[in-house]
Amino acid sequence: VQLQASGGGLVQAGGSLRLACAASGRIFRINAMGWFRQAPGKQRELVAIIPTGGTTTYADSVKGRFTISRDNAENTVYLQMNSLKREDTAVYYCNVAVGPSVYWGQGTLVTVSS
Repeated sequence: VQLQASGGGLVQAGGSLRLACAASGRIFRINAMGWFRQAPGKQRELVAIIPTGGTTTYADSVKGRFTISRDNAENTVYLQMNSLKREDTAVYYCNVAVGPSVYWGQGTLVTVSS
């Protein structure tokens, strides 16, 4: 399974970005799709996750500003990020659980300037 993420970049505080991550390869059943992020000097943390048939979960720090969604036909997960803050600056990684295995995308950098 390969994951291709896109959509990162530089944005001013208060702006918006949309990340996308497409999964390809031998995909039989996706159990969950999500986004994590890692800021400089910090551990990787969950941003949002959308399980198949389950409840979407968001980190408290992004609730009300970020929205995760999936296109099951295209095996793609999106992260719409609004009202971005400087503290959202990080490398964002998509994460897909296929059967018993978990796959990570290559990471896409989001930089929020003041």
